[in-house]
Amino acid sequence: MEVPLISCMQRIVLYETTARFYIVGSNNNETRFRVLKIDRTEPRELNIHDDGIEYSQKEIRNLLQMIDAGNKPRQAHKPGQCGYIRTVSAFGIVGFVRFLEGYYILLITKRQKIALIGYHTVYKIEDTRMVYIPNDGVRKVNSDESRYVKMFLNIDLSSNFYFSYSYDLTHTLQYNLAPSCSGVGHSTSQREMVCTDQSKTSGCEKNRKTDVVLGVQHHPTYKYAWNTYLMEPFVEVVHPDWLMYITHGFITQSNIVVYGKSIYLTLIARRSNQFAGTRFLKRGANCEGEVANDVETEQIVHDASIMPLEKARITSFVQLRGSMPLYWSQDISKIMPKPMIGLDQPDPYAHVAGQHFGRVLSRYGAPIVILNLAKSKEKKKHEMIISEEFKNAVDYLNQFLASEHRIQYKSFDMARHVNKRTADVLARLAVIAEDCVKKTGFFHNKPTLYCNQLRTDKRFKGLTQNQFGGTTVQTGVVRTNCVDCLDRTNTAQFIIAKCALGFQLYSLGVLDSPDLQFNTDCARMLEEMYEDHGDTLALQYGGSQLVHRIESYRKMAPWTFHSRDIIQTVSRYYSNIISDADKQNAINLFLGLYQPHEDENPLWEITTDFYLHNVVAREGMTEQDHNYSQWWDVPVARCLPLPYDQVSKGTTGKHIVVKSSKDDERTSAFWDYYKPYELTSLEELYASHMQTTLRNSVSRSSTDLTQSSPFAVHSRASRRQDEMGKTIDPNPNVSGKDASLASDGSDSGSDSDRDADFDVSETSSDEPEEQEKKHIPLKDMFPTMEESYGVSIHNPDKHSIMVYKRYVQIGQNATRSMEDKHSVGSLRKTGTTLIRRSIFSLDSSEHVTPPTVNRKSKDFYAACIKTGQEGPQSPSMHSMAVYRDYVQKLRR
Repeated sequence: MEVPLISCMQRIVLYETTARFYIVGSNNNETRFRVLKIDRTEPRELNIHDDGIEYSQKEIRNLLQMIDAGNKPRQAHKPGQCGYIRTVSAFGIVGFVRFLEGYYILLITKRQKIALIGYHTVYKIEDTRMVYIPNDGVRKVNSDESRYVKMFLNIDLSSNFYFSYSYDLTHTLQYNLAPSCSGVGHSTSQREMVCTDQSKTSGCEKNRKTDVVLGVQHHPTYKYAWNTYLMEPFVEVVHPDWLMYITHGFITQSNIVVYGKSIYLTLIARRSNQFAGTRFLKRGANCEGEVANDVETEQIVHDASIMPLEKARITSFVQLRGSMPLYWSQDISKIMPKPMIGLDQPDPYAHVAGQHFGRVLSRYGAPIVILNLAKSKEKKKHEMIISEEFKNAVDYLNQFLASEHRIQYKSFDMARHVNKRTADVLARLAVIAEDCVKKTGFFHNKPTLYCNQLRTDKRFKGLTQNQFGGTTVQTGVVRTNCVDCLDRTNTAQFIIAKCALGFQLYSLGVLDSPDLQFNTDCARMLEEMYEDHGDTLALQYGGSQLVHRIESYRKMAPWTFHSRDIIQTVSRYYSNIISDADKQNAINLFLGLYQPHEDENPLWEITTDFYLHNVVAREGMTEQDHNYSQWWDVPVARCLPLPYDQVSKGTTGKHIVVKSSKDDERTSAFWDYYKPYELTSLEELYASHMQTTLRNSVSRSSTDLTQSSPFAVHSRASRRQDEMGKTIDPNPNVSGKDASLASDGSDSGSDSDRDADFDVSETSSDEPEEQEKKHIPLKDMFPTMEESYGVSIHNPDKHSIMVYKRYVQIGQNATRSMEDKHSVGSLRKTGTTLIRRSIFSLDSSEHVTPPTVNRKSKDFYAACIKTGQEGPQSPSMHSMAVYRDYVQKLRR
């Protein structure tokens, strides 16, 4: 059995001496320890020593005592003076970096739980610390060092950087749950085999006698690992437990509560580190086909009644956004709101687009569905320049691809339709979204439910469902773009996500139809998540929050939103003109695209970073060997429509395989999640504080159970009225975030109905009758006990009063003081004699003999445990016969 390998180095302490740094790492319960030694006497080089030994708690204490004794001065000035200094405590190593002097180590000092994917916890970096390694005696000072440090720290790692000890955030859920094709039990030259518990077991032979699992750690997708450059100095010299890759983008999670059943909805956005940068400085694509503002968004829906991923029902849907893969840019030398768009160089054979879509085919499979939201009709060509070139490039590439795997191009002029008064932009997008989702499908790790086989929905029946490894996989991806890939793209991605969410919930048996209405608690929660998603990505790339939100495209936003849009437009324009250059320099330095040298010009004096992001142009490489017709890789084409990366999983790259028992903490996510070795409270658990759909139904009457469903349609006139009734917590990832909530409306609602609802919400004293209708009586806000639970409150009977008095008397006698003479006399008169009644033959505070359990009860208990671990089982033949008889009686 193959399971993810959990990193044991989750707690780190940095000890400092004059000659060395000692990094002591341990697992959470402090039973496994490892040590790194870093030489501080080298002014420029990084010398790291990993002895590869796993220490116990007693051994690590002895080692620290030896370090203390060896570094303690012979004549200590103070009694009890220690030979080392405990510098900092941390939760992980981000990496090492050097500018013009010596190396720095970057440590994570604060973290926050942000999501749960099964038993796997995802953390957000809250704070970091950068420590200079060489000591003061060997340090060679450079005047530009402080400026590089300040520039490097402009990348705020506490803003939207994430990591996990047990879950690979750089891969999709579909990839992480897919089995390795070559079998990870076979060792190859690119794979490292490690046997666990060498100090506690007799080796792998002992594990063979018990349940053996394989803890596997696959190589990450370096495109989404933002500390790849920072880990280069030590990735080959330390144990894999020290390695931890961080991602950049956005992660949020909410709980859809369906009559007490939790459905976890997780949104993960992965920003690419290739051709990364700010809005006007990074447009189009580079010579290698990497595009600007490339973000992969994954939507995971998990039935949380069963937590382990290998046994639970969990689905995911992935979509993509990114700039058009062309050589284009905008001239920002002149100060103007919309700089002119221009093509930098011709690409008649669509070489750049071919490289880009070749990688997309390898990661996601076919078909690739392009949704271009840029303008298609303009009096003076602006966006049309690149839209037409993009369409021509796709047509050229499709000539050489098999018809069933061709790139599908869809164009929708969103800005043109939103200006029409009668046009319903989101309704048009909903039709396009359903067609796109049906072509790609989504991932589901379990077979189709029996209830869905009996009543197959017509819309669900037309969904593409390709099978791989016993699961339904997503083949292909929807790639959405406009010009900036911000406002319009985020709204379109929300509509696609809402359509996909309906299909995901239907496949889990939660909905009886894959149709999710706008004005439901579930849809509103999804809209809020995508508003935060769009705001965060817009701040990272454009310098401001979304200018045009989802609510503005629904024509439901109040007039105050127009002033807000103006403020965001000015903020984005200021950021692009003033601060984008500094941000771009910081990104180039952080990702290692520019590495400082004393004999080269400093980064702030370089006029352009074109050669930093285009390796082909920098190294003078030619493209003579490029095939202008076969723009894809042959192994990728053979695997279509399945993604090549998934089909070839386990055959390429370096993998770490650990053979262990199923209860080993390095392979058991149960230990990592529940932490039975430490005392925890329910209030401190992340699941207790997760955002849920229950918050919207607090003020509703509970007499009608259908209205408490997150999929029930509720009218809400406007966001302004909703904000008057409650306070919305700001987005923790975006300071000053005013989360936009969904307004009333549906997929098929008319504009006139929406305008009517909006008018009602804005009335104050002009229409008192409408306000009286909206008044909620006190009895509806606080229903009686009989209405809520079906039990009415009445006076207790005589027997109940006698039992209660007896209970009170026992308590008084047990707490009465024996020193009081009056109390002793009273106690003798009203003494309490307790007769033990127990089903146990021996029942005391020290020993208990368990009762005898019959076979029927044991079988029933075993069946309950199996259902909890593996989910509902297939009904027996006897049960099916009883069910058929019952159905026949109903038909009669």
